[in-house]
Amino acid sequence: MDLNAGLLGGGSWGTTVAALIARNAPITMWARDQGTVDEINTQHSNAKYLPNAALPKSVRATIDIEEAVAGMDVIVMGIPSQSFRGVLDQIKPHIRPWVPVISLSKGLELSTNKRMTELIHEVLPGHPAGVLTGPNLAREIMAGYAAASVIAMEDEVIVKELQKLFNSGLFRVYTNHDVIGCELGGVLKNIIAIATGMGDGQGAGENTRSAVITRGLAEITRLGVAMGGEPQTFAGLAGTGDLIATCTSPQSRNRTVGYELGKGRTIREIVDEMFMVAEGVKSAPAVMALAEKYGVDMPIARQVFQVVQDKGTARQAFRGLLKRMAGAESDPG
Repeated sequence: MDLNAGLLGGGSWGTTVAALIARNAPITMWARDQGTVDEINTQHSNAKYLPNAALPKSVRATIDIEEAVAGMDVIVMGIPSQSFRGVLDQIKPHIRPWVPVISLSKGLELSTNKRMTELIHEVLPGHPAGVLTGPNLAREIMAGYAAASVIAMEDEVIVKELQKLFNSGLFRVYTNHDVIGCELGGVLKNIIAIATGMGDGQGAGENTRSAVITRGLAEITRLGVAMGGEPQTFAGLAGTGDLIATCTSPQSRNRTVGYELGKGRTIREIVDEMFMVAEGVKSAPAVMALAEKYGVDMPIARQVFQVVQDKGTARQAFRGLLKRMAGAESDPG
């Protein structure tokens, strides 16, 4: 391809996406840590985040953010949600006009409750914004397993060009115009994954897990549609697909947080041990604020919010949920 891509962020998913792009176009990664940059450039690995995974030799890394942005035709943001705005501010002086900016983050900005594409429009007006999302566990993709993802943008011409940038071998990328729905699917499933993990940590059965996932999907869809997403998006890869992967995989950070909470540990103990962000913990207050704003009842999300805010235990939350699971299936709750 003729596109030059800059990818910001040196975590597991950002590094994986850089490896995928490298098969189609020149890619320069930016990371804050000099050790990570040196390792990618000399060892072609990022062992802290992706142990035993080999990166293509064409993946270049730099600690100079201007080098990763200036002259690029597309910028990919592999940055956690609470640092996202700050990095957009950093690249503003260096990015060329009209260059698309694609988010990989599945979180909301806590201070504003905004989605990442909203932040892109706010900080970088005039730049087409999109999101790459779906059931994508980084280690599986690096190991060569088949996976599918969605790239969502409003501009149908640009999204088809960028589809070619990310589509790679067994990594299939579909297009979607519903940016709001795709973005919210990725954000909201993290909360449900914590709830599923809380049940698993307490020894709940497969039937219970299926019930939590299904009722969780109903909550996600209600809020997503109220905020302007399309119902069918939540039945697709960005909704159901991502939800199933995140709620059932031991590799899922959000499920792991829930599992440890289910075992009786405190949120502080769990978070202090993690060096990668579990976005659901950060996003829970913003999700509850949005549920209130749009008048949507989200009993599972509310119980998760209470536990991650240290206002209740996983055991109490799960008992409360199991008591509520009654009534017509179309009812909230």
